[in-house]
Amino acid sequence: MGATMIAARFHHVSLSVADLAAQEAWYGDALGLTHVDERLEMPEADVRTVVLSGAAGLRVEFVQRPGSSPAAYDDPFAATAVQTFTHLAVQVPGLDAAFARLTEECGAAPVSPPAPGVTPGMRYAYVADPEGNLIELIELIED
Repeated sequence: MGATMIAARFHHVSLSVADLAAQEAWYGDALGLTHVDERLEMPEADVRTVVLSGAAGLRVEFVQRPGSSPAAYDDPFAATAVQTFTHLAVQVPGLDAAFARLTEECGAAPVSPPAPGVTPGMRYAYVADPEGNLIELIELIED
């Protein structure tokens, strides 16, 4: 008898941050993550967390621990040289407008401008949030 497959679906991604309040505000403004699903303080571990979600179903947990240090990479894609999660990828309805808003209005650093993806009907771009975390923006173009 074969093993039963686990019907898993994505719930959230967790991101270690230096400034919980600043990142909470930025992701709320930039990506619409304005609903607080959960807020937790763990004094014994000196950790504070918040889980934010948006109307489109994206959910991100931010974790702050004093004294944490940022991962320092020579280039935005150098995280791929370490076996870890390398970026947050989000689907957006209008790539050019989203890229412009994030870089011009929200202070995201442009990493890679909008370009055609390898998959037909897909375009992508990369930006970095205020703490340098890489975000991939993906647009699926309908025929």
